[in-house]
Amino acid sequence: MIKRKGKQLIRKLRPVPTNCPYCQKKVNPHFMDITGLKAYLTERGKIQGKDRTGLCSKHQRRVTGEIKRARFLSLLPFVS
Repeated sequence: MIKRKGKQLIRKLRPVPTNCPYCQKKVNPHFMDITGLKAYLTERGKIQGKDRTGLCSKHQRRVTGEIKRARFLSLLPFVS
C-alpha cells in the first residue's frame, strides 16, 4: 500500500513470516505436493519471491525448481 505525504511516497510493507516452514519441519519441497506448492504461487500462476513467502534462500530455490518440474509434468498450470 502506498500513501502520499507531501511530495514523499510512503510504502507500508505487509508483515511476512520470517521462519521457513521447511527448515522448521526439516523436510524439502517435492513436486508431487501440489497443495503445498500452490501456496507459493499467485492467483495468476507466478512464483512469489522469498520476501513474500518467508522462505530461506535455499528452500526458495528448491521450491522454484519443484514448481517448474510440476509445471513440466502438467501437475501445475503455467498460467491461470
